[in-house]
Amino acid sequence: MYIANQEDLEAFANRAMRSSVLAIDTEFLREKTYYAKLCLLQLATDDETAIVDPFEVDDLRVLAPLLENESVVKLFHAGGQDLEILLREVGTLPRPLFDTQVAAALLGHTQQIGYAALVHAECGVTLKKIDSFTDWSRRPLSESQLEYAADDVAYLPRMYERMRAQLVELGRLAWLDRDFEDLADPKRYATNERERYRRLKRVSQLSRRQLAAAREVAAWRELEAQRRDVPRKWVVTDEQIVEACKREARTIDELFMVRGMSDRLSTKDARCVVALMSSALDAPPDAWSEPDRCGKNEPNVDAELDLMCALVRLRAKQNGVAFPTLASHDDLARVARGYREGVDVLRGWRRSLVGEELLRLLEGKIALSLSNGEIKVTEV
Repeated sequence: MYIANQEDLEAFANRAMRSSVLAIDTEFLREKTYYAKLCLLQLATDDETAIVDPFEVDDLRVLAPLLENESVVKLFHAGGQDLEILLREVGTLPRPLFDTQVAAALLGHTQQIGYAALVHAECGVTLKKIDSFTDWSRRPLSESQLEYAADDVAYLPRMYERMRAQLVELGRLAWLDRDFEDLADPKRYATNERERYRRLKRVSQLSRRQLAAAREVAAWRELEAQRRDVPRKWVVTDEQIVEACKREARTIDELFMVRGMSDRLSTKDARCVVALMSSALDAPPDAWSEPDRCGKNEPNVDAELDLMCALVRLRAKQNGVAFPTLASHDDLARVARGYREGVDVLRGWRRSLVGEELLRLLEGKIALSLSNGEIKVTEV
């Protein structure tokens, strides 16, 4: 069903309120904008599939009551970007939700398994992916595009039922509660321009004083990119920000010594940037930015990490859980360096599966050894 007017969208939303599930996917473009440009919204219930043309309907916010209906489980696959778009376009986030990619990692599938691979594994269907990189903003859409778009939600209800049953049988359904709560938290999709500098490429090259300048310039760039709705790098690149801060540029001439900077910034913008940098560079040390705590200045824990990774790999294999789902490398490094708060591997089901053992390993209470090519865990 192709929906190209508000009346049909409202009628579908009313019918979907009686469904047990609502599968959701989006097609969007983001190459030339800061915000994703929604080009298509695909929805599937227990008994029908709808393809919504956002260029033709008047207001997607009519879907808000449906997304907030607690009796309808919303289904996604790798839904992070879809959820961000729904929050912006509809004004709310769906609850409750179930993400098949997240769940798959607890059922022996690889981390971040693709939709087509999971459909093949769970449903025995091979999907055509010829339209993966099509231009979804062009109209009219071809039959091939419409078929591809519908397939992206058509199999989610069936996979959900199969995977949910497997998780219940393994006693793992509740393990996903925290992950899905995090996905449905609006704070996850909020932009804090004051923290953006921490994600700059090569930011570790900067001193604390220079980081203060980078914080101001990165924040200015974030707001400017939002205002103009263009990619950040179209305003100024990460590398240009870092280089300008390394030079501690205080004048437009010094700023424009950074390669390509004069091509990107107008004189007005350049004047604003050097003013921000100068103010930050002249600020007292207590106003400077703090570098990330787990950085190059912390103790080397390579030996500990090797042992910890071996233990996590063993428990992941034994329990049919993807390694990165059980413990990220960053989490393991933080635990090895003594951090105990705000670390996923030390919370909930992850702590039960391997977190407690990791702590005992670091305390020297258990040891790893090889026996007939297999890793053994022994008490010390």
